[in-house]
Amino acid sequence: MKETPLSNCERRFLLRAIEEKKRLDGRQTYDYRNIKISFGTDYGCCVVELGKTRVLGQVSCELVSPKLNRATEGILFFNLELSQMAAPAFEPGRQSDLLVKLNRLLERCLRNSKCIDTESLCVVAGEKVWQIRVDLHLLNHDGNIIDAASIAAIVALCHFRRPDVSVQGDEVTLYTPEERDPVPLSIHHLPICVSFAFFQQGTYLLVDPNEREERVMDGLLVIAMNKHREICTIQSSGGIMLLKDQVLRCSKIAGVKVLEITELIQKALENDQKVRKEGGKFGFAESIASQRITAFKMEKAPIDTSDVEEKAEEIIAEAEPPSEVVSNPVLWTPGTAQIGEGLENSWGDLEDSAKEEEDVDGTDGAVILGSTKMDTGVEVSNIGSQDAPIVLSDSEEEEMIILEPDKNPKKIRTQTISAKQEKAPSKKPVKKRKKKRAAN
Repeated sequence: MKETPLSNCERRFLLRAIEEKKRLDGRQTYDYRNIKISFGTDYGCCVVELGKTRVLGQVSCELVSPKLNRATEGILFFNLELSQMAAPAFEPGRQSDLLVKLNRLLERCLRNSKCIDTESLCVVAGEKVWQIRVDLHLLNHDGNIIDAASIAAIVALCHFRRPDVSVQGDEVTLYTPEERDPVPLSIHHLPICVSFAFFQQGTYLLVDPNEREERVMDGLLVIAMNKHREICTIQSSGGIMLLKDQVLRCSKIAGVKVLEITELIQKALENDQKVRKEGGKFGFAESIASQRITAFKMEKAPIDTSDVEEKAEEIIAEAEPPSEVVSNPVLWTPGTAQIGEGLENSWGDLEDSAKEEEDVDGTDGAVILGSTKMDTGVEVSNIGSQDAPIVLSDSEEEEMIILEPDKNPKKIRTQTISAKQEKAPSKKPVKKRKKKRAAN
């Protein structure tokens, strides 16, 4: 299913708001959306919410043979999946260009930056090493996937505990969590990606763009950095030319944001560890708000309405006065009108033709009715007069049709009744004659 394109009105509205340094969700230019981190019951499982963008991270491990050129180093593997549950535009079973780009960026950010000590994952040199696999699933897409995925990956790695092992000779013993406490991974630093969206060929800059802002942006700059202000990787996409000052400015902003996110991650890990030691309730079920169907909350943005009246008066004062010339409606026939320029209304012509046909039919009927007399003795005349009623009566069916209301309807009934009495004796002798003939 293809992605629904933005209309021109929406595109112009978004760009106009960005030019005025306003965003749809009420954030400022350099503001991040709210970040929420929740952990599962098992180690290495977490869900990161960046606004309405949700990513599930799961870390697993197994003992495998090492690579030939790296006999004493463990293996790190990252896999990001974009499912149709996150957005209808994502096609299942097919690696899109976006997915390939995100996976490569994650590998450069986490693996190439040496954030994890891979030599500590070696069990037996050249024979057994730990392979750490990080699976990331996008649950809901609302923009800035790479930032949410990088946070989910590093949080899951920090939260993960691998089983303890011991080596005696050639035998490798793997202990369960009940026998020995699991061992955390050796992590040197926490690289986190920060995305910057550029508009109008680099004139305007936004941090943490949402899904609609990503559709109208001209370019994207992703900087991966740790809290020590060390740049791990940097990537620019979109085909825009950035100046040196713009890149330095973005790196300074990224340093501040990475420091805030790192503190949030450390606090979330400490709270989870504290709850697990005290024996409290933990897991996804406890992190969901009670008495609510979903865990999403509407983000409230403060709006200043103090100067609304003044702005409204300024807009009215600057607006052009309405034109004094008012177009007169053209009345072709009663019930129709035409205002302004355009094609003429043809309804009036149709009604005129219909009236002409009715007039022709009416004159023909008048001629026929004027030359005939009814059997009941009532002569139809003066069709155009209003005083005399028009009565049509059929001698066979004995029906009466009144075309105009009459003030004295009783006279008409007496006339029709008298007509019946006159016809009644004429029918009886005929029947008697038929019976006599049948008898003879």
